[in-house]
Amino acid sequence: LEKLQLKTVTLSDKKECMPLRGFDFGLQPLVKVNVEPVNASETETLERGLLKLSLADSSVEVTATAKGERILACLGEIHLERSILDLETVYCDGNIKIRTSDPIISFRETTAWFPNEEDFDSFRNSKIPPLRQTIIPPYCDEEGLEHAYKGRCRAVISGRGCAITIRIVPLPRSVYECLKSKKLIEGCEDDLMMLGKALKCSNNESTLTPQSALTALLGSLDDIDSNGNALLEAPVLYEGRSVKAVCSTNGEVYIPPKEEITKDGEDDSENVDGLEEYNAVQECLRTGMDKEVCDSDTNNALNDADAIALDKWRQDMRGSALAGFQLAMRSGPLCEEPVQGVAVILESVEIAMRDDGTKQFTPARELSGGMVVAALRSGIRCALLSRPARIVEGHLKLTLHSSLAGLGSLHAVLSKRRGRVVTDSMVDGTDLIQVTATIPQAESFGLAPELLKKSSGEVTAPELVFSHWEVLEEDPFWVPTTEEEREDHGDLTTASDSDALKYIRIVRSRKGLLVDSSKIVVAAEKQRTLSRKK
Repeated sequence: LEKLQLKTVTLSDKKECMPLRGFDFGLQPLVKVNVEPVNASETETLERGLLKLSLADSSVEVTATAKGERILACLGEIHLERSILDLETVYCDGNIKIRTSDPIISFRETTAWFPNEEDFDSFRNSKIPPLRQTIIPPYCDEEGLEHAYKGRCRAVISGRGCAITIRIVPLPRSVYECLKSKKLIEGCEDDLMMLGKALKCSNNESTLTPQSALTALLGSLDDIDSNGNALLEAPVLYEGRSVKAVCSTNGEVYIPPKEEITKDGEDDSENVDGLEEYNAVQECLRTGMDKEVCDSDTNNALNDADAIALDKWRQDMRGSALAGFQLAMRSGPLCEEPVQGVAVILESVEIAMRDDGTKQFTPARELSGGMVVAALRSGIRCALLSRPARIVEGHLKLTLHSSLAGLGSLHAVLSKRRGRVVTDSMVDGTDLIQVTATIPQAESFGLAPELLKKSSGEVTAPELVFSHWEVLEEDPFWVPTTEEEREDHGDLTTASDSDALKYIRIVRSRKGLLVDSSKIVVAAEKQRTLSRKK
């Protein structure tokens, strides 16, 4: 068995035996680094050493990424140092030098509510200035961003043969658990009411209840993933009311000018191909997610072309839309990290059709599944950029003991690292206090040495385990605009360096992506001389 690259193996005298499940120690690696040899010719030796290390230590995880990185994950900093030392001296025969990167920190991307989004009609008719991330590079270079406004994007497929309208709203964790269990859970009422009002699950707000909002969401649910995201299909799209066939002469759907998109309503320009269908779709979207209004609308009967377009959507495009949703949730637009806590609503579809003269309508352009996947992925990314951006960071739970003399320095270190004490209680029979706290994973590196140094040994080394994900309630692209904000927070160059923006820049730099404003020269009109004045 020495040649098998497995941590667990099942031995049996019958070939039909099912493999037994391996051991789960309940521990999750917290520290991840990229390892590579100093001499590139020793790459094969390093790979063999990593294999031996992973077999010898069950707590070590070794993975290889698509970019060729070799990620070594350990339980902590001391465990990582020992693993690197063993890798160099034991498993690689002591004739290799290894270079390690800075610790790799995992984040998630999500969004937040607009100030007045719970009122569906007033929010739809209101006009807000574009968010800062939509006008600064490199985020403004996202393809299709000109079709996104206030979390709603009209994703146009390549060739302009089809357009799919999608909307993105935050999905609170409690609502996600309700959708997953298909029943109300304790403490979800406020979040369900907020989401129900924002999506207009009922035309009359006085009749909206948490149970009716959950029923409407479950009736529209298409898919739900493990990261807290959900894909919904609006009732007007499911019933075919917002599926329109555009019989244009050029075989393209209508593309409104950029100044008309910000109106978020009907276009009043001259009569062109596809304009009537575009205005009809915008009118359908005003009903929101209210299924009763959609069922009572008997005046909007489907014609032959719309029926063929609806069949095309249900048969060929709906499955590709699901694949596009899953692909978009893997990497967000801020720093290509997974998306968490987002609800994507499919609202309408417009397909350019061609009439051969005998009322036999066919799509004017080729609509393959890959084109739908790419368009929906791009549309979801653009819709996320047009909403308030937030970063979700992992939090660690730390447990330690401290004397009364070390409490002051302990709280000072935790507050500097944005930590939060959960419980503190006296240990029976001693003068020690057991402290349980949470701390962001990005701020946990070097915590133990600093605690021992600041407290002069009055605090024990903390035991760290992963606790939960938590949204960092800080807009990474916020800048002071009023005079009072400038007095409180300083000018643009100092106020923009928030923790969230710092983390985004670190991740983008590690992944080789373009980093915003990191090389902007302040006061570039001033000349600088290198000569020394005597």
